[in-house]
Amino acid sequence: MDSSDRSQPIFVAGHRGMVGSAIVRRLHEAGYSNVICRTRAELDLTDSQAVHDFFEQTRFSQVYLAAAKVGGIHANDTLPADFIFENLMVQCNVISAAHKTGVQRLLFLGSSCIYPRLAAQPMAEEALLSGPLEPTNEPYAVAKIAGIKMCESYNRQFGTDFRSVMPTNLYGPNDNFHPTNSHVVPALIGRFHAAKLQNAPQVVVWGTGAPMRELLHVDDMAQACLHVMNLESAVWSKHVDPRLSHINVGSGEDHAIKDIAEEIALAVGFTGRIVFDRAKPDGPPRKLLNVAKINALGWKASIPLRAGIRHAYAWFLQNQTQRTAASGASS
Repeated sequence: MDSSDRSQPIFVAGHRGMVGSAIVRRLHEAGYSNVICRTRAELDLTDSQAVHDFFEQTRFSQVYLAAAKVGGIHANDTLPADFIFENLMVQCNVISAAHKTGVQRLLFLGSSCIYPRLAAQPMAEEALLSGPLEPTNEPYAVAKIAGIKMCESYNRQFGTDFRSVMPTNLYGPNDNFHPTNSHVVPALIGRFHAAKLQNAPQVVVWGTGAPMRELLHVDDMAQACLHVMNLESAVWSKHVDPRLSHINVGSGEDHAIKDIAEEIALAVGFTGRIVFDRAKPDGPPRKLLNVAKINALGWKASIPLRAGIRHAYAWFLQNQTQRTAASGASS
């Protein structure tokens, strides 16, 4: 697809999720006029025949595959069959239908959990399949690895142009702010907000605060997705081995949990103490992606952590405060 032709049909699978909704916003901002989305009630992506019929009817030029079953550690641990089955089915159906109906380009969104739990930092694309995965989310990670390998295999066998991006830890609008089933940024936003409302003297954060985490605002991720999708094939293939067709997307810098917590407290306006519960687990000491390849392809993150957290909190205030349980505050 010529990126200058912005009237061709584009399908965004998973448009209600954090990443999918950000991609839709970015496409509209960039002037794409034929962005097509379907809810699960309208199209069950685990239904092979329904997906194929849908693709036959429209003949998409581009497909963003952002649909996935996602969840925290507890969900991954208690529903492993659901995670591996649903994600594999969605990927198989969409990628196969894209090939059969002549989709010019597909972008598959993975996750940094594809890399071994003890991968060297920062984690390069070449680390894939070089060691054991983190056991708590292995079924989800295996499904995502299968999606990468499907894109690679279709490219090798059929000459398709299917690409994969692996984001670091994302945050921003449409995030999951559940008090016990969310990632670090939304969880802490909810806790500090609840503590502020209750005039609580302190907020307890699990662990020592020392682990380092890389964060990327979802609007940066959406911009990266459009950038990668619309790169000329010659430019893409110059930097990305066709047998290793995924690319990392991250900010290229990480921050201590302690610093992240302090930035969130500042954004929320919480002025009490931050207490670190050292009896609770820290998790991996560091998770940072090597983003040299995507930087060489002309994309870099542009939203600083402080501005990104303030933006995420503003969205939370407008959309999610009614759902937030008063958790994490202690007297």
